[in-house]
Amino acid sequence: MSCLEGYFGAVPDPRAANASHRLGDLIVMMIAASLCGASSATEFALFAQQRRQALSRLIDYDTAPSHDTFSRLLRLMDPDAFGRAFATFAAAFARMRQEVVALDGKALRRAYETGLAAATPTAGENEIKAAIKVVELLDLTDRLVTADALHCHKDMATAVTKRGGDYLLALKGNRRHWQQRARQLLAEGAPASAACREKNHGRNEWRQAEVGAADEALMDGHKAFVRITSRRDQAEPKTRLFMASTMLSPQDALELTRAHWQIENGLHWMLDMHLQEDKSRARKDNAPANTALVNRIVRNILQMADGDKVPISHRIRKCAWNDDYLIAAIAHMR
Repeated sequence: MSCLEGYFGAVPDPRAANASHRLGDLIVMMIAASLCGASSATEFALFAQQRRQALSRLIDYDTAPSHDTFSRLLRLMDPDAFGRAFATFAAAFARMRQEVVALDGKALRRAYETGLAAATPTAGENEIKAAIKVVELLDLTDRLVTADALHCHKDMATAVTKRGGDYLLALKGNRRHWQQRARQLLAEGAPASAACREKNHGRNEWRQAEVGAADEALMDGHKAFVRITSRRDQAEPKTRLFMASTMLSPQDALELTRAHWQIENGLHWMLDMHLQEDKSRARKDNAPANTALVNRIVRNILQMADGDKVPISHRIRKCAWNDDYLIAAIAHMR
């Protein structure tokens, strides 16, 4: 039985009791197909039909499921339950990663019927809840969580500090009074500062970090405000504010904010360019949310599947062309 079924086998099955294929088997099929570049119910069904010999090393089935089976499952499966299972899965990966934990998410661009964009649920609400669930599963001792402004709120700060971690959270207009307080303290005080110049892809960038102590904690663990000012070539400078639970050095603030920006852009690039997420036409019922979760599972597996120097596009091709590589990618989590 696949190790993935151990994470997702407990997700409630929305289908009739006489369904021909086990829920866990279908999830494994979708993930395996996505690792090889599949992105729709029709392609999942074709993969299950054509790659049965490889999949038989993980799961048993006599007849490949139809595209209607995959489509119906994606529409009906509870995304909250699927999300909780994914949070457990993601936490297992995070325990293997470095000391900085970066939280981020994105919405599916085409996940709505034409003319019904305003009726789709707010992606931010689900992302906030999912991020909290992931944090609550992690041992964050001696780790620092970075996140964008969506996650700069008291519940996130409490969740991180309860798990023994620190945080560096972007502060924007969603917390207007906190933003005003940060600007006031940084303007009136004498914040520690550091600057650096970098040249990447033919562009010159100057960045400066200022770190000032907070006079009162605005949420659990809050100790400092951070201001990052950057200018690329001759463009106007841009300023970003952050709240931190530890008095970072300005140099650390420069490195951590840059690291989060790189991770965030890397996530979006992989989901859009390699996993074709923004081209997804899944839009009925729970299909957009469940498709997004499948893509994130695949992203996590691909990131751990090979050495850092192997491009993600090559890893996807190796999954598609080499059964041993595909099985190893799926089954390495025990």
